[in-house]
Amino acid sequence: MTNICNNLFFDAEAPILYEVDAHIVGSSPATRRMKQMLTAVSPSDAPVMLSGDTGSGKERAATAIHHASGRKGQLVAVNCAAIPGELLESELFGYEKGAFTGADERRVGLIEMADGGTLFLDEIGDMPLALQSKLLRVLESREIQRVGGREHIAVDFRLVTATHRRLTEAVADGKFRADLFYRINVLPVPVPPLGDRLDEIPELIDRMLRDHSEQNTHANLPHFAMDAIERLQAHSWPGNIRELRNVVDRAIVMFPGRMLHAAEVDNFLLLSETDGAPNGKAPGAGIAVGDQDAVLKLLQEKGAIDIRMILRDMEIGMIDGALQVCEGNVTGAAQALGLQRTTLIEKIKKYGIKKP
Repeated sequence: MTNICNNLFFDAEAPILYEVDAHIVGSSPATRRMKQMLTAVSPSDAPVMLSGDTGSGKERAATAIHHASGRKGQLVAVNCAAIPGELLESELFGYEKGAFTGADERRVGLIEMADGGTLFLDEIGDMPLALQSKLLRVLESREIQRVGGREHIAVDFRLVTATHRRLTEAVADGKFRADLFYRINVLPVPVPPLGDRLDEIPELIDRMLRDHSEQNTHANLPHFAMDAIERLQAHSWPGNIRELRNVVDRAIVMFPGRMLHAAEVDNFLLLSETDGAPNGKAPGAGIAVGDQDAVLKLLQEKGAIDIRMILRDMEIGMIDGALQVCEGNVTGAAQALGLQRTTLIEKIKKYGIKKP
């Protein structure tokens, strides 16, 4: 009887587990635990809170929950930290024509767009207190009012939130409502940092390259040799999976079709944890002073080095990486890169870089 029950349980969960596996790469103990929790919570309508370091893959986990839940509506993702507080309310609730200056027509809000689907509120800890109380009313009543409107609109959505903050401390400090915290923290799921999943780096790189190839069918992708993988696994990854994605993106741009070894990883791909430069060198240096082996290797492979192209590609990679880390915030990216904001804007336009 036990075996029969176990088989029935497995069969019932199989489609859910398939959806989770389709979105979450890896088989380390930390990732397996996360997948088990995602598989367990996905069928429910109860709120899920994803916690983990910035860049650890919380949005991908939210995507897995949505697709495994079977909900027919869309997944609507909102980064509460990326939208100014005074605009976040109108983005979430929508507004009626004439509600405020510039409201020339009715606009449906993101909560209403998530009706029948999943609303993912990333960085919920950055939501202003006044808006927290309004969100709590929506969760209790399952109704919204557009800004400037009187109509009560019924909404049916699954709420998934994410944060890298310790919300219990924010509650204690009066920066986050305790009643909202208990309302959204029904099913907590921790998302492990990349430092706990180092064995998965080859799988993650393979998935990233495959995703890029599907979007760019004629792309000439790089290849990572074993010593390059070992070098990546020795890195501390303060930026987690987002940082690894930036490394892969730089490799795609700078070394199309090339076999990459540890030297290329050190000199061109990894950013220093202290100054944002490759391997701790001056930005754009690429190859350390006196590193004759790296220079000879490039000369043997290419016959000549186009240093202007190398510096350009590195600058593009660094700007793109800073924008990713700062989630599209140009001011933050400029500070991280040591540039004036106007200078960074000019470079973004010059290189045609798309903000995330």
